Amino acid sequence: MLKKISLTQFKNYAFREFSFNNRIIAITGRNGIGKTNLIDAVHYCCFTKSYFSSTDAQSTQFSMDGFRVEGVFEKQGEEQKVVSVFRGNGKKEISLNDVLYEKFSSHIGRFTCVMIAPDDVELIIGGSEERRKFLDTMLSQLDSVYLQQLIAYNKILQQRNSLLKSFAESGKTDWSLLDVIDHQLLEPGRNIFSKRRNFLRHFIPLVQKIYIEIADNNEEIILQYQSQLNEHPFESLIEQFRQKDFALQRTSAGIHKDDLEIQLNHQNFKSIASQGQRKSLLFALKLAEFEVLKSNKGFAPLLLLDDVFEKLDDQRMDNLLRRVCIENEAQVFITDTHEERIRESLGQLNVPFQVIELK
Repeated sequence: MLKKISLTQFKNYAFREFSFNNRIIAITGRNGIGKTNLIDAVHYCCFTKSYFSSTDAQSTQFSMDGFRVEGVFEKQGEEQKVVSVFRGNGKKEISLNDVLYEKFSSHIGRFTCVMIAPDDVELIIGGSEERRKFLDTMLSQLDSVYLQQLIAYNKILQQRNSLLKSFAESGKTDWSLLDVIDHQLLEPGRNIFSKRRNFLRHFIPLVQKIYIEIADNNEEIILQYQSQLNEHPFESLIEQFRQKDFALQRTSAGIHKDDLEIQLNHQNFKSIASQGQRKSLLFALKLAEFEVLKSNKGFAPLLLLDDVFEKLDDQRMDNLLRRVCIENEAQVFITDTHEERIRESLGQLNVPFQVIELK
């Protein structure tokens, strides 16, 4: 449970404090008033970064030099304080109970959360990078070793690509140095592939089950893990693609090319799926993430639902709300532009809720 949060110079908030005294929190107000920014601050407390902004500078209030976000959680009966400070010069500090983290990655997985936002439909219709990011975010909260291996892999991959580019620019090659980097890339790459493959064997059936429940039909959803490492050992791929990599100045083989292929009734999902089917699959993926985090961590993650009422029919909306507000004990934050609509929808569920109206 998040008990309270204070925002200083974070996005459109000069300074604002909020207290949360219920499990279901509805945040209402017109567009542009700060509803999304508020739940993004909650996400920041959990992940040490914004869900919507790619840099901390973009999360800083206009014309200001930095920001501060403080969240007070209650976890398994104990109160814990998270403070994030960005000073505007690239310097950033994260502390838990007034003790600074040496590595921000140490915070990931301590306070889990799942966000569902309108642009998340890119997870369904966008490129493979979106689906890898989703998978990595989930596994990083579950497995700190996975997160460290992912950080290592991406760092080495960047070094390899820089070296390939330098070969082309200088006209000189150092194959022995490339051999060293290739060797360093293999171990984290193999481990990440193995963890993704093993995890998805259990995760995919859960997504299929939840999709049927939300969509309220028996459409056949098929998800398949696509990886070059499914067919060939990583070391042979690196060797096989070396000349191509040299020509393209980037690495063509590895787990950074992985994807989740999605089919509906044995056809490409994003080519034929309706808007409602896309939304249903998005919710199925995110709620499956929620279930997995809850099962593995022993406590329910926060669930952040941004503007989910838009473009979703009443039946799907009712199925979603019943699942997230009644069938689990998680704290749920829901934003909506229409206060009456969200009061009516939550009132029909017969569960206590708090409404925060932003003006």
